Amino acid sequence: MGDQLDVLVVGGGNAALCAAITAREAGASVLLLEGAPKPYRGGNSRHTRNFRCMHRGPLSVLTDTYDEDEYFEDLLKVTAGKTDETLARLAIRTSEECLPWMERHGVRFQPSLSGTLSLARTNAFFLGGGKSLVNAYYRTAANLGVDVRYEAQVTHVQMDGDRVTGVDFTQDGTTHRIVPKAVVLASGGFQADTDWLARAWGPPARNFLIRGTPYNRGVVLRDMLDQGATSVGDPTQCHAVAIDGRAPKFDGGIVTRLDCVPFSVVVNRNAERFYDEGEDVWPKRYAIWGRLVAGQPDQVAYAIIDSKSLELFMPSVFPPVTADSIEALAGKLGLPAGALRATIDRFNAACTDGDFHPTELDGLSTVGLDPPKTNWARPISDPPFYGYSLRTGVTFTYLGLQVSETAQVQCDSGPVRNLWAAGEIMAGSILGQGYLAGFGMTIGTVFGRIAGREAAAHVH
Repeated sequence: MGDQLDVLVVGGGNAALCAAITAREAGASVLLLEGAPKPYRGGNSRHTRNFRCMHRGPLSVLTDTYDEDEYFEDLLKVTAGKTDETLARLAIRTSEECLPWMERHGVRFQPSLSGTLSLARTNAFFLGGGKSLVNAYYRTAANLGVDVRYEAQVTHVQMDGDRVTGVDFTQDGTTHRIVPKAVVLASGGFQADTDWLARAWGPPARNFLIRGTPYNRGVVLRDMLDQGATSVGDPTQCHAVAIDGRAPKFDGGIVTRLDCVPFSVVVNRNAERFYDEGEDVWPKRYAIWGRLVAGQPDQVAYAIIDSKSLELFMPSVFPPVTADSIEALAGKLGLPAGALRATIDRFNAACTDGDFHPTELDGLSTVGLDPPKTNWARPISDPPFYGYSLRTGVTFTYLGLQVSETAQVQCDSGPVRNLWAAGEIMAGSILGQGYLAGFGMTIGTVFGRIAGREAAAHVH
């Protein structure tokens, strides 16, 4: 190590691996520090399923065309315009060349899953999921000669003016100092630090579940912000989805996500509806539901469906609560039976006749109901009835480091000459709020490759 190291990559997920592989292929010596133990390597990337990709015609498993403007419009809808257009369009445009690059570096894809996801044209699914992608990249990195250290927790990035002059990390109870020529930070957000979440959100955040790795505690992010790195994003904004309330506190991953909301009536603990369950197709709107549930009493909600809808969505890892009547289901879920019966009756009375199409916006809407359900509104009438508890599941936070188009970290005084960032630690530049399915992997892949390229170029 020491002065002989060209590029240090901090982090062990998708963005970090893309940076490490790219820098090594450019001729730099590379050390990657992964804070997690080897079985848990890969950060949140272990739990991902797909990569959102622009393409001008069929590409690998992707069908038809998904051009830059349509992709950007999809992003604008979920972020309500809170995005850096330059960086967003850079990520979108570059995604097209990333997919073949990913395949050349060991990632395998499968045709998109059927059902409510509606992603065959926009998202390429990983064969074997995110863990297979992570393992493929680690194999590639090892073959290239990237040095990887596990359970290596970075505690401090030493800044001297506009340069990084050293990095401290702990491993096996010992603190080490390393002096690389260039550094790439890809160490994620702060979502696993529930105290930090509670400072940002208030006490309700302690009821949130953390979908991803328990190792993303924001230590490097806080260290950089304390030293004057320019921040982007709002600490209360994050990728938060509604997940099964029975999920573990940490690391439940993708299998605890619930995709039943478009076909449900969703109520809070008082058995009251609070939002339009049918606002848009699920990949564009699923990420608002974590935030909606966070605003309800005790940060909990309940999705109610009937037998007509049970096979229309990907099942959770936990089976639903089942009953032959709405009142009995209310009892099992701990909801007021009379109030739930009244809510379901009002909803059913507001439904109208029409054609139901589960995989597209069908306009089958309620009439005279507030809030309305604007698509897929069918009466909850055919027993047995099913219920799922919903809790807020945080994937990653959007407070991060500001970067340039070359992924270079910015301070108040200007760019840091030998420091780059990629992945969740800088994604808040592009994701001001909301989320678009598969886009986190796009940001990590695009900016990981840029950061690795630029770090290697700086060294040489």
